Amino acid sequence: MSDARALLESGDIAGLIRHLRFNAEAMELGEIARLMEGAATLSGFDDMRAAAAAMAVRQEPQQLYDFGFACVERGVAFLAVPALRRALEMLPGEPVLLMELVSALERENRHAEAVAALEPRVDALDPWPARYLLAYNALFSGDPDRAAREAARLPAPDEDWVPARDRLARMLARAGAAGPLDSRDLRGWHFALGGGVLATISPYGFADGMTGRYAYTSDSFAMCRRTLDRLRLVLDAAGRRPASVGLLPDRSSRILGLAAARLFGLPAEPFAPGRPGALVVAYDLNETDADGLRERAEGQVLFEHASCWTDPPVVSADVAGFLHQVAVSPWGEQLRVGSSGEPETMPPDQRPEEVLAAEIVAADPLADDDGGDGAPPDPDERLAGFVRAVAGHWLTGPRDMVRSPGPVPSSRFA
Repeated sequence: MSDARALLESGDIAGLIRHLRFNAEAMELGEIARLMEGAATLSGFDDMRAAAAAMAVRQEPQQLYDFGFACVERGVAFLAVPALRRALEMLPGEPVLLMELVSALERENRHAEAVAALEPRVDALDPWPARYLLAYNALFSGDPDRAAREAARLPAPDEDWVPARDRLARMLARAGAAGPLDSRDLRGWHFALGGGVLATISPYGFADGMTGRYAYTSDSFAMCRRTLDRLRLVLDAAGRRPASVGLLPDRSSRILGLAAARLFGLPAEPFAPGRPGALVVAYDLNETDADGLRERAEGQVLFEHASCWTDPPVVSADVAGFLHQVAVSPWGEQLRVGSSGEPETMPPDQRPEEVLAAEIVAADPLADDDGGDGAPPDPDERLAGFVRAVAGHWLTGPRDMVRSPGPVPSSRFA
């Protein structure tokens, strides 16, 4: 406990949260409450401070629930889990406590644990949301067959739950088209859960925890060219012929969009949400204005070059170039080793957008990926075959946000 207390006393709230993430399950709830009372006081989070102070004094179901609710709301859902589990030990089967525990587990992407919590009690609860959540978490834990069985037992929902029912049905249909799926099939699960085609699989550390995603990567003009080439392959395999390129407002997306227009021989124009047949090009959807992209116009395709899997964008792209935790654009501020052997920071490349787009077009296309580092080979024909297999379920429904990475695990920075 001394390490946690020292972090709090030094004002290192981020360090304290990291410490608690790895140690809270073995700590006393009262100590967690006292630490979070102090952290919330320093952060100005009055709701968390009050809930933590109450739980520090009295650990009854109401205080445990209030603390768990505050943790979920403040983005530290992992701290809600032990408190809510203790409350459920006192009041087994209490629906409000159970639903809040499931919410906390979902926020932490602990979907198998959510299934285990719901399974023994689901028959006694309202199927909307209990059985729906059982099906949803079964799917995200990697069990589409169980998810389909539970979904089939759901009665017709009232109006408020119709979007959730339809979203689950689309995910199950995509899982069937992409399957059979296992815990290493990143492209298949990416499609099943979000409806997008993942263009490239990272070979780096594939067998050592990354499973096809990047943690940190310094992007390059050649990689931009590679994902655009693979975008063309996806469009060809699906029989899609865009009429224009829609340019999003941020600089990186405009650079990439201009390059796509040159490569595909299409006119480029500012993005308009209702324009049919547009290929909308984003460098990173977290770095641009995504308004108007959740509902697609007829024939519209949304491409995102660098998609963050630890902080997913508010809409899921129809094609994603690669998945990363941190990516530095080729024209962004760069860190390199200088002539002295010491690291130095290079300023952003301020050349005009058209010049940088031309450099992407001129970059040597990367060869087919033959695997390595434990990764399976991923040649162009493999991607094209996948697209042909799932084409009937592609570009259907709204572009929902997918908060969870699903059943394919990847290591991440804290």
